[in-house]
This record gives sequence, structure tokens and C-alpha cells, in this order.
Amino acid sequence: MERKIISQFEMVGEETLHKIVDAFYKRVKLHPDLSPIFPDDLRETARKQKQFLTQFLDGPPLYTSEHGHPRLRMRHLAFPITPKRANAWLTCMSQAMDEVGFSGPIREEFFSRLVITAHHMVNTDDEYESRKGEVQ
Repeated sequence: MERKIISQFEMVGEETLHKIVDAFYKRVKLHPDLSPIFPDDLRETARKQKQFLTQFLDGPPLYTSEHGHPRLRMRHLAFPITPKRANAWLTCMSQAMDEVGFSGPIREEFFSRLVITAHHMVNTDDEYESRKGEVQ
């Protein structure tokens, strides 16, 4: 008998994933450390995040099909991502998961992968914000 491997995307479910992303961006919009690096209208950003996370969780390659290889770090280099912002991003994501009642081992696995990714995206030190207004 052949065992079918179930992807993380199937375990999370498309509806739950979309709810997480929607709850996440409600928080991002209000977060003082994150909102400055995001557009005012987050609809397109949320749509792309849903595509990316679907693919990230071994679901259909929606992001790549429309936008090409994710090249996450390269695509985010234009934005000052500090360790503080990476942690704020993770806090918003964790709270969004809490809001939709997403829990258990699949959440732990998904979130641990996000932690690695968020910290990989850091491209600026935490002192950036305090220095950017200074005259050089």
C-alpha cells in the first residue's frame, strides 16, 4: 500500500492560510516599526504573500508562476529590514495565527520556518532608524 505524503499547505489549508495573512496585514498596517516600509494599500502585498506562502508550504507554485523565482532577499533589499523589524514581523504573524486559532505541531513547524526566513531577510542594523535623520 502506497502512503500519500501530505504537504504542509494541505495540512494548513488554503482558507486558514488566507485568514492568517489577512489577520497579519491588519497588524502590519498598525505596527509603528513595520508600517513605514509597507505600502498604504496592502491588498496586492497580501495577495502576493498568499501566493508565496502557498508555495513555501509545498502547495502549488502560484508565486513563481506569476512573478518568477521568489528571490526574497533580493526583492527586499530596497527596504531597511532590521532585526527589530524582523522580530516585529514575526510577532504580527504569531498573533495572526493566534487570532485564527491556528495551533499544534503544524503551526510550530510553519512558524519555525518563518523565523529562519525573517532573520535571513535582515539587511540593516537596528541603529539605522536613529541614524537616517542625522547629517553625515
